Amino acid sequence: MHPYTPKEAPMKPMIIDVIHGPNLNMLGRREPEIYGSTTLADIDRDLITFGATLGADIESFQSNVEGEIVNRLQEAYGRVRGVIINPAAYTHTSVAIRDALAMLPCPIIEIHLSNIHKREPFRHHSYVSGVADGVIAGFGARGYRMAVEAIMDMLKNCPKKA
Repeated sequence: MHPYTPKEAPMKPMIIDVIHGPNLNMLGRREPEIYGSTTLADIDRDLITFGATLGADIESFQSNVEGEIVNRLQEAYGRVRGVIINPAAYTHTSVAIRDALAMLPCPIIEIHLSNIHKREPFRHHSYVSGVADGVIAGFGARGYRMAVEAIMDMLKNCPKKA
């Protein structure tokens, strides 16, 4: 231990990273009969406000590029207290995102706006679910708030994973 390191490290800020995968930047215009009319900007604004009421700083990130999502997850290591991820189409294809999530020592919630199990058969399998602490699907934009609440509850009741 470094001589100037306090015996108890200060508590990390309550940062929750919300990661949105491919095509979610098109919410509000893309298949509104499935995904609704709420935009990604609407979701992010709501989460920042909602998170603040619970004592969390919400940081959001969206990319259509798998490697950028992997980079963001690697940057989250040791920096955030929880991750909410909607991997979108990468849910069903990306071992790289799954492996990046597996190394994180914090709660992870996988979220989907639609119920992927009521959709095409290829959407029924998730590489992410096996490393997530929970999965929320089918509640539309409301599911993101549910995920924030779940992570805050997990951090309160299971601080070892924080």
